[in-house]
Order: sequence, then structure tokens, then C-alpha cells
Amino acid sequence: MSETSTGSTTGSTTMKQTERIVQQGGPGRGPMGGMVGQKADDFGTSARRLLARLRPARGRAIAVVLLGIGSVASVVVGPWLLGRATDEVFNGFIGGRLPEGSTKADAVANAEAAGDGGFADFLRGLDIVPGRGVDFDKVGQILLITLLVYVGGQVLGWLQGYLVNDIVQATVKQMRTDVEEKVHRLPLAYFDRQPRGELLSRVTNDIDNVAQNLQQTMSQLLTSLLMVVGVLGAMFWVSPLLAVISLVSVPIAMFATSRIMKRSQTQFISQWRQTGRLNAQVEEAISGHALVTVFGRRKAVEDEFDAANEVLYQSSYRAQFISGLVMPMMMLIGNLNYVVVAVVGGLRVTSGSLSLGEVQAFIQYSRTFTQPITQIASMANLLQSGVASAERVFELLDAAEEVDPVEVGPVEVGPAGSVAHGREAARRDARGASEASPGRRATSATRSAQTKGEVGFEGVSFSYDPDEPLIEDLSLVAHPGQMVAIVGPTGAGKTTLVNLIMRFYELDGGRITLDGVDVTRMSRAELRSRIGMVLQDTWLFEGTIRDNIAYGRPDATEEELREAARATYVDRFVHSLPDGYDTRVDDEGSNLSAGERQLITIARAFLAQPALLILDEATSSVDTRTELLLQQAMAALRTDRTSFVIAHRLSTIRDADLILVMEHGRIVEQGSHAELLGRDGAFARLHAAQFAATVV
Repeated sequence: MSETSTGSTTGSTTMKQTERIVQQGGPGRGPMGGMVGQKADDFGTSARRLLARLRPARGRAIAVVLLGIGSVASVVVGPWLLGRATDEVFNGFIGGRLPEGSTKADAVANAEAAGDGGFADFLRGLDIVPGRGVDFDKVGQILLITLLVYVGGQVLGWLQGYLVNDIVQATVKQMRTDVEEKVHRLPLAYFDRQPRGELLSRVTNDIDNVAQNLQQTMSQLLTSLLMVVGVLGAMFWVSPLLAVISLVSVPIAMFATSRIMKRSQTQFISQWRQTGRLNAQVEEAISGHALVTVFGRRKAVEDEFDAANEVLYQSSYRAQFISGLVMPMMMLIGNLNYVVVAVVGGLRVTSGSLSLGEVQAFIQYSRTFTQPITQIASMANLLQSGVASAERVFELLDAAEEVDPVEVGPVEVGPAGSVAHGREAARRDARGASEASPGRRATSATRSAQTKGEVGFEGVSFSYDPDEPLIEDLSLVAHPGQMVAIVGPTGAGKTTLVNLIMRFYELDGGRITLDGVDVTRMSRAELRSRIGMVLQDTWLFEGTIRDNIAYGRPDATEEELREAARATYVDRFVHSLPDGYDTRVDDEGSNLSAGERQLITIARAFLAQPALLILDEATSSVDTRTELLLQQAMAALRTDRTSFVIAHRLSTIRDADLILVMEHGRIVEQGSHAELLGRDGAFARLHAAQFAATVV
């Protein structure tokens, strides 16, 4: 919206942000399913702040932990129960082959007498009754209990997932609400400094990434940590020796995984960067397809695409290949561990130190133990990426807000026109008109009708960059009903001047008054409710033409809406559309011409019945005949209303009551069209330059 560049500050800020994005990479998919290339500057602080957002759901969070403990307990108890069932079958099988009527001690003594000490030790470790076979009733009971344990664990896990989803979605919903409200409280200067894509990425992609990370970390990470503790405890309880042997493989697996992930992370960052470059190239080629075709650059564009696509292919191939080595490596180490545990466990069974069921349970534990460790390792990058996204959202939420001193009592105006203010006032003002009740809207409409529209600039000074003054000691008065035209070369400060009236920026010095009242003593909602603004760049919202016209005044009647449409000549072309005023348009208004879109935006401003009209090259997109009709309509609507018109086409401001000629932020001339031409000054030079080609 601003015509004048914000100078080196904006450029340097944007460059630093871009450098940070390039250096840190982006949300590329990591080798273990995590995100790579994006790291938080202050992980601890941002993580604690993110966890603090879960505080309203701390009761449900405690329930999630308890359900996780119950679910993990079922996983830990299940193998032990299956081991018991195996022992019952095995003991019954061995006992059934011993002479009935004898005792276990007799069987051991007979084995020792036969010189088979190993078999004797084996029998000592069994719980057998000679002559009795397998007790299938007891085995069935154990298996039924095991089934109930596993089913109960799954139910607890399902309930845990349900609660996690509820907590995460509620937290992210509130975060989106906070961001949306924050965006409306930010000053226009913030959007000047932030690239639009960067801001949209924070509002959409980063919040989605936070949601995904919370969802996975609250369920998988919690469960994995509990699983490691529970399974490790069960392993030591069954056999400390086998547990130590199993743990030896953990650092080996972690070392191998970290080496692979470190190499693959570099490739994933490269893949993400190449993807971004290729997407930008494709978007540029599609957006400029007509120019590409006209200038015969199709072959060159295709060659550029092929080259970029080949680079992306190589990066993606290497990234996927290297990351694909993780799981085979983990499986190899796991299988080696399995072999060692099976051999040592078998020796312990034959020596009578362990039962067959205990070895079976331990093998299940050892196989289960590697899975949560792998999940925890894979979530390191995912967690880092989620906290980094949260940090970027928090930076937006912490940005300095637009403030409104009028809501918080007495106003303290400093020597440079600065004003003391409160955060809550800005919060209320940002919601302003959108949350106004019908009574408040009626009050605003009455107040707007009573406004005369006299605008005064008293020693106004302003600059985007303190080192580059733009407007200095500007004073003027626009009387009610006057059409004030502002002309001058690009960068003279024309649009900045009207932006200051709207309080999009705060003054460095002086003051601006509306009907003698300092605008800083009004809330922004109240001030802007009296002003209608039409920009050179049209913007339509997705909906019907009726919705777009009524956007500035939703409570307008159908007759008032059509009257505004007729006054701005929208009614003239609407009837040629298939659905008339109910014709739907998208945000780009692709089914309307540029002039028709501009007419709708002008009708929107007229329907709002503002006391002050601001038109920033509002008629630049309409044809000459429509422009003349609009000038007549504006002349009729200017009764008791002040109009500020920014124009480059000097032919459109011949009837202006006052023309301000600006150069370098100063008003160098002012007067009527005829007066300024007669002075042979800056306006005359602009006029001559614009019409020189026509004269020749």
C-alpha cells in the first residue's frame, strides 16, 4: 500500500530473514520420518513456552500419562504371561515322560546316578510333577488373561490417543486464534518489513508443524519413554546377565544411526533447497506463461527445468538411499543381539538358571526394547523442528502491537508526538468494528454523519528510517467538502500522507486533526469508521458481488446497496452477468475485468458513507468514459465530505478544489489546476512532461 520504500532497514531485515531461512533449511522430511534443517535458536525457552500452552489441559495431560503407563504395562506383562503358558506346556511335556508315582527329587537323583549331571540341573529348574502331562485348563486360563491384558492395553492406548488428539487440537486452535487476533493488532509497518510468504508460512505451515509435532511427541515419545523404562526393568527382573548383553547393542546401534542420520540430514537439506528452487521456477514459468510464449523462451525454460529437476533427482536419490540404510542397520544389530541372547539363554535353560518361558519372554523384551529407542532417536529432529516452528510463531505473537491510548484514560503526548498506551487497549481496538454490536455500529454511523471532514496537518514529520527523513514540518488544512488532489513523482510521499491520516503509522512529530480533534485521541476503529479508502490494487473477497459491496457496511439495506451500485456504475454491468448481484467471484476476481473490480471497490467505499474519502489512483483501471462518470458520481457524493485523491494522470484532477504538489516529503506548491499551471513551477513541469508526447 505504501508508495514510499521503507529504505535500507526493510531491505536489511528481509535479507537477514532470508539468510536465516537458507542457512537453517526448511521442513524437509528426515531419514527417520522427522523434520530436518530447521532448528530453534533457543530450544529450552521455546519448548517450555510451548508446554505452558498445554496448562489449560493439564488434567487431561495427567490422564494421558496414566493411560500411557497402563498401556505400556500391558506390553510388559504380556510376554511374561506368554512365558508362563510356555512353561506350563513344556513342564507338562517333560513331566508326562517321567515315571508316574515318583517325585521330582527321584528324577534328579536318577539322572545323577546315570552320570548325566546336566540333565539333573535341567530338571531342578523345572516345576514338574512326574507322570502328569500338560494342564490345558491352566494354559487356557493364562492365555485368556493374556488376551484380556492385550485388549485392555489397546483400549487404554486408544483412549490415550483420543485425549492427545483433543488436547493438541484445542491447543493449536487457541494458538491459531491468538495469531489471527495478533495479525489484526500489528501495525502496517510490521507487514512492510515481513515478506508475505514468510508471514503466511508462520501462520499456516509453522502452526501445522507444531500440531503434528505435539500429536506425535505427546503420544509416541511419551509411550516410547515409558516403554524403555518398563521393558528395561522387566529385562533386569528376568535376567540381569541377559539384560547387560542386550544393552551392549544399544550404543552400537545409536552410533551407527547417528552417523547415517548426520550424512542423510545434509542431503535432505539439499533436497529441500532444490525443491524450493524448482517450485519457484515452475511457479514463475506458469505465472508468466504468456510472456514465455510471446518471447519464444519455451525451450530455454524447459532446459532450465530439466537441469533443476536433475539436480533435485540426485539430491533426493542420495537422501533417500542414505536414510534407507538406518532400518537395515538396526535390523542387523537387532538380529545379532537376538542370536547372542538366544544362545546364552539356551545355555541358562540347560543349566537350570532360567526356564524356557523366561527366555522366551526375554527375547520378546529384547525385540521390543529396540523399537522405542529407534522411535526416540527418530523424534529428535522432529521435536527440534516443532519447537523451531513454535519459536517462529512466538516471534510473531511477541511483535510490537498497534496501540490505542484513547481506551486507557488520559493521553500523554511526548515532545515528538509519541503517545503512552496500553496493550489491552490495542487488543480491544483491533477487534473494533468487526465485533461491534448493532448499537455500536449505529453510534458510529451517527458520529460519522455528524463529522464534517476537516483534516489538519500541523507540523507533521515522519520517516520510515530515522536516518532518511521523508516528511518534515508539513502543515495544511483540507476543508469539508473539498477535493484535495496529491500529485508528485514516485517516492514523494503521496501515499504515505494518506496512510498517516489512517494511522497506519505513528508520527515522529506534529499532529493530525479531524474536525479539530487529534486523531491520536480517537481509537483506530472510531477513526477508520469515518474514512473510506479505495486503493489502486483492487481486492475482492471470495463471495458474491453483493457480499463484496456490503463488506464495509454489512447492515446496509438492499436499496442502499443498489443505490451505491448505481452511483458508481456497478449496476450498469452487473445485469449482464449470469446471476446479477449473486454472481460469485474469487479473491482475484478473475471473472471480472480490472475496471469492473475497481468499480466494486469504489461502491464498497461509497456504501460505507464515510465522512472522508481517500482514493489512491482509484480510477486508474477504468476506461476514460467510466472515469468521467465516476468523477461526476464523486462530485455528487462529496457533499459535506472531504476527498483526498492521489493521482498520476493529471487529467483526472482538473476539478480538484486544491492540488498539493509533493517533492521529497514536502508540499512545494498548492492551488487550483489553473493557478498551478500559471505559476510555471513544479506542477507545470509535471504537466508538460506528461503531455509532451501528445503535443508532439
